[in-house]
Amino acid sequence: VQLQASGGGLVQAGGSLRLSCAASDVIVSNYNSGWYRQVPGKQRELVALIGSGGFPHYADSVEGRFTISRDNVENLLYLQMNSLTPEDTAVYYCTVDMWGNMIWGKGTQVTVSS
Repeated sequence: VQLQASGGGLVQAGGSLRLSCAASDVIVSNYNSGWYRQVPGKQRELVALIGSGGFPHYADSVEGRFTISRDNVENLLYLQMNSLTPEDTAVYYCTVDMWGNMIWGKGTQVTVSS
């Protein structure tokens, strides 16, 4: 099972980015999946989850600005990030929860300049 996140980059405050996560050897829609982020010296924190049934859950800090979604045909996971702030700067990781076994992809760096 492999997950590969992409779409990170440098953006000005107020801008937008869309992260993508491509999955191999796992059907993302069969499991709960999501995005986490981590800054140096801090624990990895939840950003957004989407259940196998398609219901999303967001961290309070991103509610109303970020949208998690899936493309079940292409087996992709997305994170649309709008109204970005410097506090959103982090390495973002996609994950799939295979019945308690968390599969992590390599992260993608998001940097928001003020």
